[in-house]
Amino acid sequence: MEKDYRTASGKFWQTVRHLRRGKQLSANTVYGGGGELLVSTGDIVGWWKEYFKDLLNPTDTPSVEEPEAEDSEVDSFITQAEVTEVVQQLLGGKALGVDEIRPEYLKSLDVVGLSWLTCLCNIAWRSGTVPLDWATGVVGPLFKKGDRRVCSNYRGITLLSLPGKVYSRVLERRVRPVLEGSWEFAQPVHMCFVDLEKAFDRVPRGILWEVLWEYGVGGPLLRAVRSLYNWSRSLVRIASCRSDLFPVHVGLRQGCPLSPVLFIVFMDRISRRSQGLEGVQFGNHRISSLIFADDVVLLASSSLDLQHALERFAAECEAAGMRVSTSKSEAMVLDQKKVACTLQVGGEVIPQVEEFKYLGVLFMSEGRMDREIDRRIGAAAAVMRSMYRTVVVKKELSRKAKLSIYQSIYVPTLTYGHELWVMTERVRFRIQAAEMSFLRRVAGRSLRDRDKELCHPGGARSRAAAPPHQKGAVEVARASVSDASGTSPWRGVPGMPHWEEAPGKTQDTLERLCLSAGLGTPRGPSGRAGGSVWREGGLGIPT
Repeated sequence: MEKDYRTASGKFWQTVRHLRRGKQLSANTVYGGGGELLVSTGDIVGWWKEYFKDLLNPTDTPSVEEPEAEDSEVDSFITQAEVTEVVQQLLGGKALGVDEIRPEYLKSLDVVGLSWLTCLCNIAWRSGTVPLDWATGVVGPLFKKGDRRVCSNYRGITLLSLPGKVYSRVLERRVRPVLEGSWEFAQPVHMCFVDLEKAFDRVPRGILWEVLWEYGVGGPLLRAVRSLYNWSRSLVRIASCRSDLFPVHVGLRQGCPLSPVLFIVFMDRISRRSQGLEGVQFGNHRISSLIFADDVVLLASSSLDLQHALERFAAECEAAGMRVSTSKSEAMVLDQKKVACTLQVGGEVIPQVEEFKYLGVLFMSEGRMDREIDRRIGAAAAVMRSMYRTVVVKKELSRKAKLSIYQSIYVPTLTYGHELWVMTERVRFRIQAAEMSFLRRVAGRSLRDRDKELCHPGGARSRAAAPPHQKGAVEVARASVSDASGTSPWRGVPGMPHWEEAPGKTQDTLERLCLSAGLGTPRGPSGRAGGSVWREGGLGIPT
């Protein structure tokens, strides 16, 4: 790993990801449609094909008359500059589509090669059709949880042709400005977290073209977008074995750069049509819903208002071919005291909960974040446990490599969602203790070593020698609540630790740790190494 860290960073981080996941058990058998256990590779691949064919082609979606795309002279051809910019932003090491063209192939193209790729994109633009490889997706099952032999415990990941994704990205950059030009810019809160059944896979394409037309996307641009779906098809790949092709008539293309913006505008119309007078007042704004992709939260000041908002939203979803999952949707009242909130959709009751995880953050009905902070500390501890012997205490791995993992994985895991935290003294010390737990082991020390400063190279880096983006966990959390002048609100707060000067042994240890990581020696105003660091504290949090 140390050699990869110095010479092949991509391989180094790939190894780190494998170490975090641990051993992955592969299922060599799956249950078929009749409950029988399939053993042979051919039978397994054939059943996966039938499973995804039914899953990706639901039959209960509404059909509408699709608008015809009209030619327009204002839409210009695709330029080589557009294609070149997209190609330069491609990331290497990605999984391959059906044509097995790698990102490195396109990134190594010279001017002549890029001109040919631009010419190919313009042929697709003018004709309104794309090569079949661009419309073909390779579906691979990715295990979620449960019995590995049950197909429903997997979700499909679709891999698309890379040149086709370049074309899609060019279209996305043309579609987005059109859509954005049409988009307008201590009380109890009743919330309903709405779950949509297989949202991406259930979008009716006819309604989607109608929505794009309403939002101003027409002419050759609409025709180009539709061309990616006209002959949409997929195949299933298990290991090196592929199934036969099958058509896909419903839903958005997974992995396509254009799909997120298409889904955003699709959900935006549902949100606008279901808009009412309900909502919660935040300053000068009344907010009735929060939508991030298919994660929807409806907000109201009372249960009755929330019920009305939910009924309208569910009706608009049904009209657009979407379906609200009553078994996975939940209601919650954000208030200091317990308040009942009874909601129904289609005669089925939405359960009320005391906590709900939304966008990776656990929200409590009483508004406290203690449980969420516990989860963050636990998740960070799990990261350390998964890499303890192979990374954290491995003597062959340099401290610089370990600190790189600390900054890239441990700190983001520990501080995810910290913008919502109330940074009390107790929270500060808990996060600091979690950070020390990792850094103490990197420094080769134990709890018996009471010199906190030597365990905090993160603070020394963030204050003295590191780039602004390299900060310790507490420094990251503290920065989110600092005022505009950059002054910490904790300056002068009683009870904060205050170290006037560190012992020489501790100071020398930290200097060696920083130097071994290539971060230089922190120096204080007096010119002596570590002066300002020791007075401010190990993590660089002012006292």
